[in-house]
Amino acid sequence: MRITKYTHACVRIERDGRVLVVDPGTWSEPRALAGADAVLVTHEHTDHVDVLRLAGLGVPVFAPDDADLPALAPLPVTRVRAGQRFDAAGFAVTAVGGRHAVIHDGRPDCANLGYVIDGEVYHPGDALHLPEQPVQTLLLPAQGSWLKLTEAISFARAVGAARAYPIHDAQLNERGTASVDGWFGETVPGYRRLAPGETA
Repeated sequence: MRITKYTHACVRIERDGRVLVVDPGTWSEPRALAGADAVLVTHEHTDHVDVLRLAGLGVPVFAPDDADLPALAPLPVTRVRAGQRFDAAGFAVTAVGGRHAVIHDGRPDCANLGYVIDGEVYHPGDALHLPEQPVQTLLLPAQGSWLKLTEAISFARAVGAARAYPIHDAQLNERGTASVDGWFGETVPGYRRLAPGETA
């Protein structure tokens, strides 16, 4: 399995000639979707989904059952719910979680699903919901208005994956990135930063 990180929360996963892209938002590079066979969307925020780009792609798109996707373009979506197992272009996917992490005063309150892919990789979207199964690779949120660093460290330790790659990091400048990498490097076994476009 090849994992390629793109800007912010977008990740491209390839196996046996199949391509699955998770959270190609407005902050990520269009090339992440080149040759994609299916797309997973964790939630409705535009940093995780670019509806216009996906509308012209013509591949299956999976999103939370009650996600309120922007009506900027017609986008056929397969709606999924927490606990559901489904096939996305030959990848076995399990949806976990349910709601976006709270920033302040109960907001935002929108659906958020994490996805366990082929029983190996976990992308949690904007929440720290623990998967019910062990995974080898955690895509670890590094920064967000909804996230404290100590929460991310505790989450990574609880998941216990052999590898952890940071996502949700586009709002970090160089100093912030260095700080987060320092803390994760000291406290999260298997941590490694992937630059946008880098593959592991």
